[in-house]
Amino acid sequence: MHLSPTTRRHLLALSAALALAPAAWAQAPYPAKTITFVVPFAAGSATDQLARALALSVTEQTKQAVVVDNKAGASGMIAAQQVAKAAADGYTVLITTNTTHAANEHLYKKLPYDPVKSFAPIGGLGKGGQVLVVPAGSPYQNVGELLAYAKANPGKLSFGSGSSSSRVAGEMLKQLAHVDILHVPYKSNPLAITDLLGGTINLMITDVSTGVPQIKAGKLRALGYSTQKRSPQLPDVPTLNEAGVKGYDMGYWFAAYAPAKTPDAVVARLNQLLNTAVKSPAAQSFFEMSGSEAWTSTPQELAKFQASETKKWGQVIKAAGIDPE
Repeated sequence: MHLSPTTRRHLLALSAALALAPAAWAQAPYPAKTITFVVPFAAGSATDQLARALALSVTEQTKQAVVVDNKAGASGMIAAQQVAKAAADGYTVLITTNTTHAANEHLYKKLPYDPVKSFAPIGGLGKGGQVLVVPAGSPYQNVGELLAYAKANPGKLSFGSGSSSSRVAGEMLKQLAHVDILHVPYKSNPLAITDLLGGTINLMITDVSTGVPQIKAGKLRALGYSTQKRSPQLPDVPTLNEAGVKGYDMGYWFAAYAPAKTPDAVVARLNQLLNTAVKSPAAQSFFEMSGSEAWTSTPQELAKFQASETKKWGQVIKAAGIDPE
């Protein structure tokens, strides 16, 4: 087939334009449409509240809508699986905690996602601790008295937990203090608090947002804080490490992940947006109310931190003899 010089020029120009098109599309500014923050827990949960505060800031920064999608259930596995399978374009982001990315692989035989291979780490968002509480009428005034009784009376005391963080914190206390305390499982920490107030169980290590209102109301007594640094909300309460349980450090954390293979440039932009978002008034208000604090990191720092946390959680869970479900 013979093509005229003009037609040949037009075809060459068209093929050159088509060759350049994907590059032009790739350079479209991100974000160019609505972003979805997938949260593994119910509306009203701490993770949900943080996600909504961050969403407000990201919308302000980008002028693009950010939708919060709560996919609660199965210890966060439903949400994690959804994000793992989503398009790797930066428009689906998992706002999650140590539950999905440090604890679950040790608590369940089979996960529908790989905590490392299925995701591109974006960055840390926040960290918090838990508080060891007993009823206000309890005879134990401090950690030393509680542990002295537990050592002299193996199996007589019981602790409740309604989350993986609360359970593992209690198991770590048993291991580091060399005491035998009976574990009683609950579906949520507030339910465990109800039984603690009623005298069914003797103690628990709970998140600050659940424990502090009861402590301030005089219904619970705070004996120790779970991280290496005292809580800003409970400055007079010693850390468990300070109280004699040497090496005790068990907190919870929030972080953001994208599906694996999300372009580095998009991950970097999300990291930048979220690092700014955690400093926003809405996020700061959340941190103050929940007793947690902002924590930012690079994607590489989050990957390293996640690896160390996964190892720590695994060691405590294994030593506790907790069989994966």
